[in-house]
Amino acid sequence: MPSIYGLTFYHSKMEKYTDFVDLIAESLKQNWDIDALTDYQGVTLQYKDVARKIEKLHILFENAGVVKGDKIALCGRNSANWATAFLATLTYGAVAVPILHEFKAQQVHDIVNHSEAKILFVGDMAWPELNADDMPHLEGVISIPDYSLLVSRTEKLTEAREHLNEYFGKKYPKYFRKEHVCYPHTPNPDALALINYTSGTTSNSKGVMIPFRALWSNYQFAVEVLGSKAKRGDHIISMLPLAHMYGMAFEFIFEFIQGCHVYYLTRIPSPKIVLKAFGEIKPVVIISVPLIIEKIIKKNVLPKLQTPSMKMLLKLPFISGRILDKIREHLVAAFGGNFYEIIIGGAAFNSEVEDLLNKIRFPYTVGYGATECAPIIAYEDWHKFRKGSCGKAAPRMEIKIDSLDPQHVVGEILTRGENVMLGYFKNEEATKATLVDGWYHTGDLGVMDADGNLYIRGRSKNMLLGASGQNIYPEEIEDKLNTLPYVNESIVVQRGEKLVALIYPDFDEAEKAGLDEDGLRMAMEQNRKDLNNMVAAYERLSGFEIYKTEFEKTPKRSIKRFMYK
Repeated sequence: MPSIYGLTFYHSKMEKYTDFVDLIAESLKQNWDIDALTDYQGVTLQYKDVARKIEKLHILFENAGVVKGDKIALCGRNSANWATAFLATLTYGAVAVPILHEFKAQQVHDIVNHSEAKILFVGDMAWPELNADDMPHLEGVISIPDYSLLVSRTEKLTEAREHLNEYFGKKYPKYFRKEHVCYPHTPNPDALALINYTSGTTSNSKGVMIPFRALWSNYQFAVEVLGSKAKRGDHIISMLPLAHMYGMAFEFIFEFIQGCHVYYLTRIPSPKIVLKAFGEIKPVVIISVPLIIEKIIKKNVLPKLQTPSMKMLLKLPFISGRILDKIREHLVAAFGGNFYEIIIGGAAFNSEVEDLLNKIRFPYTVGYGATECAPIIAYEDWHKFRKGSCGKAAPRMEIKIDSLDPQHVVGEILTRGENVMLGYFKNEEATKATLVDGWYHTGDLGVMDADGNLYIRGRSKNMLLGASGQNIYPEEIEDKLNTLPYVNESIVVQRGEKLVALIYPDFDEAEKAGLDEDGLRMAMEQNRKDLNNMVAAYERLSGFEIYKTEFEKTPKRSIKRFMYK
């Protein structure tokens, strides 16, 4: 397809939009008697239990005066009750406002107020930090663990909650059956489904308006690429926040409509917890961000490969092949041994780890998306995936590079298609700047090869200018720095015309090596010199700063770069 920017790649299948709420209703009815949602090492809800809870929440909404189009916010850790409240909101005809529980209290207050939410569902970990007085327009706050009322500002809501079981019993005097599952239709694909506030690596949050067509298109994409791998009754682990589009779309919505059994970790996904869950649950597909995979491999695999004896053995053709096969077997088993592929997205992937995974033919792939696309933009099956890329244009999406030579000269990544948002809620200026002639301007920089594989080079807001006008992509320098000894993570910033690395070291490894503060500083200075031998002259570091604490992160584990200058 011709473009003023050069090559445009698209993967467009113009299937007719299917009523998204009907898909949820059909899944509830078809999967009535099987397990649906489990809080890991806790309660399990079957599909019929979810349907019953949805109906009770609908009765609560109706009697409390909630009408179609009203905003209902949800803020809490992943759980079966969070997922149920979300489904109840969509199937009632209200607009869901998922809020990341990692947000600070002021951010939650601001989002609740900005979104004009009428009701807030809140988790028991988040609620103690919040102040209802700072959310004056809320009519009520409902506890996610048991759906009890924490705050009520209307008599209707108070009465509706107090008499909920009575109302439910009157409506269904015998028992609630699958025939009773009937929800308002959503025939308009552009109708607003939810407002998802961005986690923001470069700026403050914006309310992304996600229409039903975007939810449907992302679900349809998952069916097309994974439908034969994740089937009715199969197990999935949800590690990513449900309030983030990546986790919501591909660890919940797709699987729920498919009739899968979703397990929520309900806690921070540390490598120890994750590996234990993989071993017990044995998921069929794994969705992850790079940091989780990198930590597991850096701690459990790479140190064994970097011993002198192992380095020597890996140089011997026959023996090296057997060693790499064993590593692959070990890793596959560590992730449960039952998965088709691991899909990695949300942030840049460490090159050292990716080199290893590629070398052992591990079943992984790297996708690319944005909240504004709910979220998928690009993907490729692991069998065809090209190392270093993040796939090709997803179904019903187009991608082009704002460059006269998109194969060789970096330009902004633009995309359009069914997945793209309606705009930013109550922010016309940002909407106009981001959506131009139907194209969503991602703010990411990249190139695209002749086959349509997309390669990300960094964020346009992160790009630095060298003394002679050279474009410097800090992410590429950081990727190299992060592979050097005792470096946990880093950020490259510009001070005047000089580049400086902010480094959060691996203090555990440094301690094991017997390094004190001076020894660690000397090691980092050696890293700086080694790095400068790897990069262009204008990319060399003039110095570094050691940070004692981990950098602030978004929920998808990207560093909040705007906080570090």
